[in-house]
Amino acid sequence: MASNPSADFVSTLATNKDRFRKTLISDQVYGLLRQSIVDGELGPNDRVVESEIARRLGVSQAPVREAVKQLAREGLLMHIPRRGHFVVEISSQDAEYARQVREPLERLAARLATEHITEQQLEMLDHLVEHMHDAVATNDVSRFRDADIEFHTLISQSAGNPFLERMWEVIEPSLRTLRAISDPLFQGDWHAMADEHGRLVSLLRSGDADQAADAFADHAAGRGPVPDARAARKPAKKQG
Repeated sequence: MASNPSADFVSTLATNKDRFRKTLISDQVYGLLRQSIVDGELGPNDRVVESEIARRLGVSQAPVREAVKQLAREGLLMHIPRRGHFVVEISSQDAEYARQVREPLERLAARLATEHITEQQLEMLDHLVEHMHDAVATNDVSRFRDADIEFHTLISQSAGNPFLERMWEVIEPSLRTLRAISDPLFQGDWHAMADEHGRLVSLLRSGDADQAADAFADHAAGRGPVPDARAARKPAKKQG
């Protein structure tokens, strides 16, 4: 396992050092570390050393420790006794397990959402689809992933079933981990993927519970009609 931070990550820490001296809160440290994982500056199996990060940011170790704990709770980091925290590596089997759990939840959420979703929530979904397209246009992979997760979280909230919403809250960090590290469920055109989310919103608007449920289940399982023939334009790492 790697033990030294990459040059890109060291540069990120140096760039943010003065800002963290002025406004020290664990949420900011968390955001910085999470972004470094999402952008690939910290890759699978890279070690996250709290003391080293604190030293390079010029802050105490306490907020870094709290940020690391939060990332571990979300599944982005794993703790190995006597060795420390490492960025998790997602296997194809992990992706399949997540798909098996997500598919029936998405099917049920979509079916219930056709009955309970409000016009305001539909408009919020429209805006998230726009954010996905904007993210592709600006090569901002992190923004696309966040909008995607927020889209499906809103569907669970629109279903009108608090138990389903709680179930989604349990698996959401793991789904976020899958997207942040390896994006195993989609390797095609991300503009087309954003269009597919727009189609899902249209199905919810139609009120056809069966059709919406089938479409969301297919989407969760990677069986959606996103065309592979279009040139792949996966968002690249955001520059600057």
